[in-house]
Amino acid sequence: MCRSSIVAVIALGVGTYLGVIIPNLSPQWVGVVTIVLAGAVAAMRIKLNAFVTGIFLCIEMLALLILTGLGFAHVERPLSSLFTAPQLLDATTNTLVPASAAIILASTAVSLFAYNGYGAAAYFGEETHDAKRNIGKVVLWALVITVAAELIPLTAVLLGAPDLVGLLAAPQKIEYFLEARGGHWLTVAISLAIAVAIFNAVIAIILQAARLLFSSGRDKTWFGPINNAVASVHGTYASPWIATIVVVVLAALACFIDLNLLLVVSGTSLVVIYALLCIAVFAGRRNGTTSGGHYRMPLFPVPAILAFVALIYVAYQNWLDAAFGRPSLIATLAIMAVAAIYFLLFLSRRADWTLHGPDELAG
Repeated sequence: MCRSSIVAVIALGVGTYLGVIIPNLSPQWVGVVTIVLAGAVAAMRIKLNAFVTGIFLCIEMLALLILTGLGFAHVERPLSSLFTAPQLLDATTNTLVPASAAIILASTAVSLFAYNGYGAAAYFGEETHDAKRNIGKVVLWALVITVAAELIPLTAVLLGAPDLVGLLAAPQKIEYFLEARGGHWLTVAISLAIAVAIFNAVIAIILQAARLLFSSGRDKTWFGPINNAVASVHGTYASPWIATIVVVVLAALACFIDLNLLLVVSGTSLVVIYALLCIAVFAGRRNGTTSGGHYRMPLFPVPAILAFVALIYVAYQNWLDAAFGRPSLIATLAIMAVAAIYFLLFLSRRADWTLHGPDELAG
């Protein structure tokens, strides 16, 4: 359900950018149409998906290059100001005020959401050649490209905006920047490219979520008929088609849930997931389950310790946020508790429950 809520949150943004051409679109119904179309693509062969998402990625990169060029061509403030004097908009006074370290760290959960996705290669282990050897490098390169593709254009916009108050107060900040620096028609073109980027992201996350659900059925996480259904592969397209349909239906229904509730469900889940990954690094080294891996963490255990400490502090700052952060953490912990109870009552007692690695299945 968490993955479906993430799909819904992202898909709900398509109507915002299409609104430049067609005003007053319903975000919910545009989101549903986006999810259904993306699901239809995701149900096809993985090579077709790679081709389609590759074309869309080229469009995204072109839009980001234009955005970056506009920003750096109209620099209004020094780069150092983003680090030495970070600011945010005070909604009550409509003025810029200093951004405290606590506020910046509390916003890290949202930042993780923005950068998340670089580890998606792991979801395609069964469809990756020599997955055990190659996926580690793919994930790290995806991380580098993701950070660069998001951080550089964002920096350009912050430096090149004619007025930071106007930028931060604008309902659609990229649209505000483009109108100021590129004019109406460029705004329309880039807005369409952003809509394409969102559609591409929806395809990618449906692909991931469907394969996660597929693997849960393959590993007999549920019960007989459910396992057989979600683990079934289409005879022609070699895709987990029933799992894809389940993800699409849940995500489409989630479009009609209040956006704030969706954000609460999915908001801090990434913080917890990354913290658990840090713990898994130590557990794997201790019990030997990662001894056969081709990738070894450089400077172990320093990166894992630093990341874990930072994530604990981010979680603490989110707990102090009674409006959003705390409910999100409670929702995440509740989901973990349900999963733990299910494991203890059902999975741990079943002899046929086994987790498979990609090399066991893909050869």
